[in-house]
Amino acid sequence: MIDFLIVGSGLAGICFADAALKNNKSIRVIENYSQNSSIIAGGLYNPVILKRFSEVWQAQEQLTLADVVYQSFEQRLNIKLDFKLPIYRKLFSVEEQNNWFVAADKPLLAPFLSTDLHYRNYLGVHSPYGFGEVLQSGYVDTGLLVKSFQTFLKSKDIFISSTFDYQQLKIDENYLQYDNLQYKNIIFAEGFGLLANPFFNQLPLDGTKGELLIIKCPNLNLDVIIKSSVFILPLGNDLYKVGATYNWEDKSATPTEEGKQELLTNLETILELDFEIVEHLAGVRPTVKDRRPMVGSHPKFKNLHVLNGLGTRGVMLAPAMAKALFEHIEYQMPLPKEIDIKRFKKVNWD
Repeated sequence: MIDFLIVGSGLAGICFADAALKNNKSIRVIENYSQNSSIIAGGLYNPVILKRFSEVWQAQEQLTLADVVYQSFEQRLNIKLDFKLPIYRKLFSVEEQNNWFVAADKPLLAPFLSTDLHYRNYLGVHSPYGFGEVLQSGYVDTGLLVKSFQTFLKSKDIFISSTFDYQQLKIDENYLQYDNLQYKNIIFAEGFGLLANPFFNQLPLDGTKGELLIIKCPNLNLDVIIKSSVFILPLGNDLYKVGATYNWEDKSATPTEEGKQELLTNLETILELDFEIVEHLAGVRPTVKDRRPMVGSHPKFKNLHVLNGLGTRGVMLAPAMAKALFEHIEYQMPLPKEIDIKRFKKVNWD
């Protein structure tokens, strides 16, 4: 009997797969490529909500674990994934400067906000009030991670390229049977695709569409991530990722002219250089209104589990949420109440 069938191979699914393999568990991963939010994501990890100068929930714990997990992925896959870069938040007034210093003095934010403002002159980026520097930040090349890990799974013959057929699942008291194989547990890590899952689609998962641009700007020469109304993230070779939009109505993964124009309008408030658009990307983030992940086990079918709702902070959340769910299943460790699906008292599981 196989220990885990993991449905979905975005960040959530591969982090759970990695945790299971490190603990000598047998797995299969099934993916139909219908969701692309992990592949096209900005990949930023940022421990501070810069709009309000407040700490991200459990930021230090998540960053510490994520650092170990992504280093492990780099070694396993022999690729470079984790790029540690400071985020420079553009400041627009003396009042914002003061707000920055007030935030940097708070005990929870002090490890993440430098008390030194930067007045570096980046060609084409005018910032007379300077930049505030976010520490312990950077980005993970999520697209490369997902594709490389899928290739690794295929090399081990434990990757199934297919759509999961819920009607084929046989649930027995002692095992789960799917496609003529028996499993101890199934992990549903389907992102926005959870809405088609009859076991967990009662959960209040929402989707927030995000659009990004890849631009080429030879004269910019950034060595940090600039954050203002959009972020500008250096990818090398004069390429930069620019994002992102937030659309709560459109649930398609199709790039739109409206999204592109919004990004260009915001970018032009920061960047005064000519550039060309190389690529325009879109995806739907799996988000939850209370801004916490959805992790846990089905109340009726104890061997069916969900790992979802990582939203805009998937890079930071995925390793910690995968670890929490793995330890919950294997060692009966209680899930933090903030992420446990039991918090949704009004869900009708019938």
